[in-house]
Amino acid sequence: MPESSSQTITSVGIDIGTTTTQLVISRLTIENTASGTLVPHVEITEKEVIHRSQIYFTPLLDRDLINAVAVSKIVEQEYLAAGLTPDKIDTGAVIITGETAKKENAKAIIDALAGFAGDFVVATAGANLEGIFAGKGSGAALFSAQRHQVVINIDVGGGTSNYAMFHEGKAVESTCLNVGGHLIEFEPQGDRITYISEPAKMALHISGQRLQVGERVTLAQLRPVVKAMADCVVEVLKTTLLSELTRKLLMTPSLRLEHPIRKVMISGGVADYVYSQQGPTTMSEVTAYGDFGPLLGWELKNCLETAGFVLEKPNETVRATVIGTGTQSVNLSGSTIHLQEKTLPMRNVMVISPFISIIPESAQEIAAMIKKEMLRLQIDHSESSVALAMKEPRSMSFVNINLLAQGVLLGMDDYLSQNKPLILVIEADCGKVLGQCINANTNRPLEMVCIDQLEVNDCDYIDIGKPLMGGRVVPVVLKTLVFNR
Repeated sequence: MPESSSQTITSVGIDIGTTTTQLVISRLTIENTASGTLVPHVEITEKEVIHRSQIYFTPLLDRDLINAVAVSKIVEQEYLAAGLTPDKIDTGAVIITGETAKKENAKAIIDALAGFAGDFVVATAGANLEGIFAGKGSGAALFSAQRHQVVINIDVGGGTSNYAMFHEGKAVESTCLNVGGHLIEFEPQGDRITYISEPAKMALHISGQRLQVGERVTLAQLRPVVKAMADCVVEVLKTTLLSELTRKLLMTPSLRLEHPIRKVMISGGVADYVYSQQGPTTMSEVTAYGDFGPLLGWELKNCLETAGFVLEKPNETVRATVIGTGTQSVNLSGSTIHLQEKTLPMRNVMVISPFISIIPESAQEIAAMIKKEMLRLQIDHSESSVALAMKEPRSMSFVNINLLAQGVLLGMDDYLSQNKPLILVIEADCGKVLGQCINANTNRPLEMVCIDQLEVNDCDYIDIGKPLMGGRVVPVVLKTLVFNR
């Protein structure tokens, strides 16, 4: 295929959240940034959002069921508005977030969207991944890189608060708290409660409030429980010795607080109320959207300022997650990769990382560690594909790369006997030579994908797309398929 110096691809981000559903379509420019005499180095050099959808209320059939048909109609309508068809989409992600990820049919949404998701769009629903996407979409990651400061972005939506801490542009910590503006529902612009979620019941109990469904409440009655939730959001930033309520509301391990935090950005549906000049003064203002989001935003602002944090306003607030999903979900692997194009695309490939640090010195030891990890994770060789992840060979010498190739073939022998593809993900830039050594050491035809310059972890899931730039690079999406229970 002819080699080109640049290529554009189209990426979609779809965010199905607790309160709202939205979509963005972006254009990503991929370029070879190395000079003509050097090994090509392909990277994404430009990201441009070309279509922003309306913000829709997430359609539900009842408390536990998302209306999959209505969601797919929203996506179809926005594709038409953007003048695109599914076959024009190259990459991207569907992310089911917050309380919506707990719905009984959350996973079925992916099937409903299959016809609109293009050839290479994936589904993700990890709380920590959501926080990182939101922080990149809000501009927090770029802020930390440009200012050389630690900044934490908290994406406060309808059901969850997703934290991502950035240092020099890189996400260094993340966590998720079950606090959001839609955990108690009201008659819109009214004062009667129509629903109380389990996390809100915890907050009511510990704050000593006795509010119940069907009750009419005053602002004075509601404020203490909302302030208790806002206090929990801020407490996570200050200490690892957490209160009982904060511990109960955490959905993932808390922040380690290894970096001092002073600057905070808030994105998500509640964010605009954090940055407003004055808070709501009546119940009708609080419940304008049938929840307590405006009051949570105002209480969060007060709690952060009282605690001494500096509030920085992000570039994006309510659209941060969906923009991050559409523009930040894809990574690139190349240019020294080894693959058969007919093998791709591949979806939902589980990553196993058999080597804790240094790869052993002999092929037999390498094989033993691979078999041990396959057994530990109870990998069923007859079912889905897996990818072996590793940092690098003991050295970049031919001897060590060849030993690694021999060890991989021995360790994956049972797996390969099922005619499964051999998928390797290496951090070091040696994918092509490792693939060639594996081919030289086997007497059977192998379907193989050997990609490099990517950092993945044990039990991550990846999707690998079709080659771009004349076969020199492939798009890879790192994702989490664990839906919250």
